[in-house]
Amino acid sequence: MARVQLERVCKTYDTGRAAAIESVSVEAQDGELLVLVGPSGCGKSTLLRIIAGLESPTSGTVRIGERIVNDVSPKDRDIAMVFQSYALYPHMTVAENLRFSLKLRGRPREEIERRVRESAELLGLVELLDRLPRQLSGGQRQRVALGRALVRDPRVFLLDEPLSNLDARLRLSMRAEIAKLHHRLRATMIYVTHDQIEAMTLGERIVVLNQGRVQQIDAPMKVYERPVNVFVAGFIGSPAMNLLRGRLTCGPGWQLALHGAQLPLGELGSATAGSLSRYVDAEVTVGVRPEDLRIVAASQRLPSQPAFAARLELIEPVGNEIFVTARIGEADLTLRMPPQPLPGPGTPLDLTFTPERLHFFDSHTGERI
Repeated sequence: MARVQLERVCKTYDTGRAAAIESVSVEAQDGELLVLVGPSGCGKSTLLRIIAGLESPTSGTVRIGERIVNDVSPKDRDIAMVFQSYALYPHMTVAENLRFSLKLRGRPREEIERRVRESAELLGLVELLDRLPRQLSGGQRQRVALGRALVRDPRVFLLDEPLSNLDARLRLSMRAEIAKLHHRLRATMIYVTHDQIEAMTLGERIVVLNQGRVQQIDAPMKVYERPVNVFVAGFIGSPAMNLLRGRLTCGPGWQLALHGAQLPLGELGSATAGSLSRYVDAEVTVGVRPEDLRIVAASQRLPSQPAFAARLELIEPVGNEIFVTARIGEADLTLRMPPQPLPGPGTPLDLTFTPERLHFFDSHTGERI
C-alpha cells in the first residue's frame, strides 16, 4: 500500500474560466479510507482522475508513495479504479472479467487463478464465476467491478461514486461490504461521492469540496460537530443544519434579530461571548442542528432556558423519527424528534435548545466565528 499526496494541484480547462480545481493539497495516508465529498461539479471526480493519470494537472504535484507521478502513465501507477458504471465486458463471464487485467500483464496462470479465487471468496462471488454480467443483479455487478480491482493487488484503490446506480437497499449493503473490505485489507482507498451519508459512514477522514476548493478535512464527526464555514454546515448533515441570518444584539442578553421575530440565544460561554463581542449590531448566521431543537411546555421550562415562539408548519413521519418544520418570523426551522403525538399544522409551539450547541458564522465571509 502507499500514501497519496496532492500538493497545490490546479486544473484549468479553458483560459479565462474559473479553475475546475484550485490549489488543492490533500494527503491520503497509507492504509486510510479517505472520502472526497461535495456537490456535483465541485471537482472531486476530476481530482480522482488526476490521481489515476486519466487527466493531467495544470500545475501542482501528485505523489504515490515517494514517487512523483505527474508524467507516469496510468498503467504504471499501480492503482485500480472502480467507476460509477460497472464497465464489465458483457461477453465475458465473471471469472474472465476478473482474470482479464492479470492476463494482460502476463501473470503466471497459477497466480491468476489464486488471485481470482481469493477475490471471489472475499466478495461472495464463487457461485457466480460462470455467469455473464447480464445474468447478475446490480449489486452483484458492482461486486465484480470491485473484484476486478482487487485481483490486481494495487497500491491504491480509487472509487468514483461506485454505488450511485444502486437502489437505496443495495447501497446500504454495498456500503457495508466496502467498509468490511477496507477493514480486512487495510488498503489505501480514495472514495468519491456526492452522498454525505456515504461520506460520514465510510470515511476515516473526509475532504469537503466546493467549487474546486477544499473547505474542510477532518474526521466525519468533527466535521459534523464543528463545521468551519456555512457551506460545510449546510452540506453535511441530513436534514441540514438550520441557518438563521440576522442582526446580533446584546442587552439584555444575547439575541438574534430576524425578519419579524427575535431569537433569544441564552447564556453563552465566556469564550463564545468574547468571540461575538465584535459582531454586536452586525449580521451573523446562527446554526442549530435539527436534533438540538426541542418542543418545550411552558410549565417544564427552566428559568435559564432560552425559548421562543414558533408555528408548526409540517410533520413528516419517517419511521423511527419524525421531522417537524416550524416557522419563526419568515424563517423555517427543521426539528428531528422521536415519534410522539403532535398537534396539527398552524399550532403555536414553544421551542428551546442548548446554547452550547449553537454555531456562529460571519455572514459576509461565511467563516466560523
